[in-house]
Amino acid sequence: MTVAPPVDLPYQIIWRSRALRQGAHRSTQSGAGGLFRDLATLLEHRDPRRIDLRQTLRDPFGMLHVRRFEERSQIGVTLLLDVSGSMGFHGAARKMALAADLAQVFAAAARRAGDTFALYAADDQVHDALSVPPTRSRTGEETMLAALRAYVPKRKGASGLVEAAGKIGRKRSLVVIVSDFLLSEVQLEALFAALSGHDVVPIRVADTRESATLPSWGLFELADLETGRRRLVVMRPALKAEWQRRIEARRAFFRSLAARHGREPFEITDRIAWDRLGAHLAAGA
Repeated sequence: MTVAPPVDLPYQIIWRSRALRQGAHRSTQSGAGGLFRDLATLLEHRDPRRIDLRQTLRDPFGMLHVRRFEERSQIGVTLLLDVSGSMGFHGAARKMALAADLAQVFAAAARRAGDTFALYAADDQVHDALSVPPTRSRTGEETMLAALRAYVPKRKGASGLVEAAGKIGRKRSLVVIVSDFLLSEVQLEALFAALSGHDVVPIRVADTRESATLPSWGLFELADLETGRRRLVVMRPALKAEWQRRIEARRAFFRSLAARHGREPFEITDRIAWDRLGAHLAAGA
């Protein structure tokens, strides 16, 4: 089995976790440890061990004031993986191999941070055999990674990603979508709408050979990576220009949609630039 580089992939959130379980992220919870948060009256925060004498003496009404400290909490990390037909493309690299590398590194990063990790793989339906429910354990991780690396995507669409999004629940999570995002505009909008309560990180996987430069003239056969259908096309400059316009329009729509829902997409072409990905995640937005 091919092993992903043993990289440390830190990720950052700009929101506060509401989880009660301690972890590595900023939290809405107050406690005895962590960073100083603010001052409150003893009536608001009943912890006389944290009385702040200086602020108490300054209060003209004689109210007792206590220091509140910010706890660190855990979050849930979920990877939504597109395993539709187009993700089976094998050119300069195997898209599914790149996806498996990402799954391996995100699972390890979540475990180090004390967060839960879940993975849901889908084409036009969710594949339970390739999925992992939320866990902090390594149990089953090697089996999951081996299955992902061996999986050959079938010729189906990726509408099941919306169903997979529904499995995450309402509690705000960090959701990483790994896909080539060759979905229709309607499907893209439905997917991001289903994840509107979460912190979404879209990672687009592409291959230079699938978008090789088209000739201006010629007769050649095209294959639809999603359906497997083939057809002969007589290429001419006007048709080439129209195809390129539609490709750019689709990409612009996707980037705009992702930005509206929080984070710019991260682009992977042929290989994963781990340093750039780490910087992208550490930015938190």
